[in-house]
Order: sequence, then C-alpha cells, then structure tokens
Amino acid sequence: MSEPALLELEDISKNYGNIIALTGVTTLVNAGEVTCVLGDNGAGKSTFIKIIAGAHQQSEGILKVDGEEVMFDSPRDALARGIATVYQDLAVVPLMSVWRNFFLGSEPTKGFGPIRWIDRKKASRIAKEEMGKMGIDIRDTEQAVGTLSGGERQSVAIARAAYFGAKVLLLDEPTSALGVKQSGVVLKYILEARNRGLGVIFITHNPNHAWPVGDRFLILNRGVSMGNFAKDEITRDELIMMMAGGAELEELTRELEQAAAGDEALSHLAEEFAEEVGELEERAEHDE
Repeated sequence: MSEPALLELEDISKNYGNIIALTGVTTLVNAGEVTCVLGDNGAGKSTFIKIIAGAHQQSEGILKVDGEEVMFDSPRDALARGIATVYQDLAVVPLMSVWRNFFLGSEPTKGFGPIRWIDRKKASRIAKEEMGKMGIDIRDTEQAVGTLSGGERQSVAIARAAYFGAKVLLLDEPTSALGVKQSGVVLKYILEARNRGLGVIFITHNPNHAWPVGDRFLILNRGVSMGNFAKDEITRDELIMMMAGGAELEELTRELEQAAAGDEALSHLAEEFAEEVGELEERAEHDE
C-alpha cells in the first residue's frame, strides 16, 4: 500500500459571507515533490495559503495531513502537524544577526537549573550547519540579516523551517520581489528542500519560475480551480494559456488594437502582442 500524501485537499471551498473566495480546489503534496499554485492577483492564492496555514478554516471540503482528516483552529495547529509557512515579509528582523533570526525565541540554552542563558556558540554553529545542508554558504552568522540579499534572506527562513521539523513548506510568492539572479537562487533552495524529502508548496504568479521546479501544478483563476496537473499531463505553454486565460488574452489584444488607432508606436506594440498570443496558442494546440 502506498504512503498517503503529506497534505491533501479535496474540493476545498471558502466563503466570506456571500463572497466566494475559493471553490472546488483539489490537489496534493507528496514528500520530495514541489506543488506549484499559480494565479494572478485575486485568483485566490492568499485564501489558499490561509487555509493550509491554519489562519482560516475552509467552508467546505476535506483537508488531510498524512491521510488523516484535520480542521486547523490556528496557525499553531498547522505548525504542530509539520506545516511551516514562509510569507512574503519573511518574518525576519533586519537588525538582528543571522543566527538570532534562525532561532527567533527558540535559542539553545546552557546553565544550571533555573539559571540559564543563550548558548551563542551552539546557536551559531547549528545555524551555519543547517543552512549548509541547504547549500547556503553564510560566511558569518553574526552579520545582520538586513545585509543579506533577498534570496539569502529567503534561504534563512527556509532553512529555519526545515530545522524545526517542517514536513510541508508553504512558500508565499518567494520570488515576486527579486531580480532574475536572486530568483534563480531561491529556486535552487526550493529544489534543495525537495531533495531533502520535504513537500513544498510554491505559490507564484510566474509560470516561468514554477515550470523548472514543479512536479504538480494547481491553477487558480478568480477563486476557481482551472485544473490540477502532474508535470507529464501539461506543457509549459498550456500552463501559461490556462493561467492567463485564452479569452482574456484575446480581449486584451482587441483593446490594444482599438487603443492603437492613430498611434503608430502603440499600433506596432499591439501587432507584436497579437503575434505572441497567436504563437502561444499554436504551440499549446500542437502540444496537445
């Protein structure tokens, strides 16, 4: 009998009064795999995160952890079941050192009986070793986190979650505010986490970031699941078309053409955009 998924969602929906924020979402997260959740702003990604992280409860549907049905009452419940969330703001303190940020209140201590103090040497050593396991080379763990690049700060949060027992790592748009090089660094750390046997949920609006690292893809559009696919069930071009919405791209093309009337530069831009959309549609149809 095969092992159950680390995390499984079955027909999850979330309503806020009369507002339907999420409906019909089904996906799973296996150990040693990356499940990518894609969608533009307003697609329902934040609601998806809050349900898994324990901040909100689903209105309908089933959430399972290791095959057991659960209903989280708080983020503490989710963390206790091995689900760690790394939000866009990272929950790091820029003026504090790397090792202090690695532990943030859970530092190892030494002493006698009730008289104890932080074991700085041990904390620094553990932080350096654990980040090294993720392929992260920090020269000095005493340096302030604020001096690190965006990608390196992401790495501190990822390594911290893995060290404190996370089985499922939920990453909220980790590459959204980063340049090309630093985005590549973060994608490398995602693969390192996957190779260590963690299940990773990678929330993003960028299919070009999701495709190289993803094993499974969930596509959201205005709170509705557009599909849940293993990597061998969909192509990159199909992924982009489903995420963007073919009808919406065509409508945008018409709007650009109308706005370009009498404007040579804008007209040229509209023609290029229409050609790119056409090529994308042709490749997606060819892949089918």
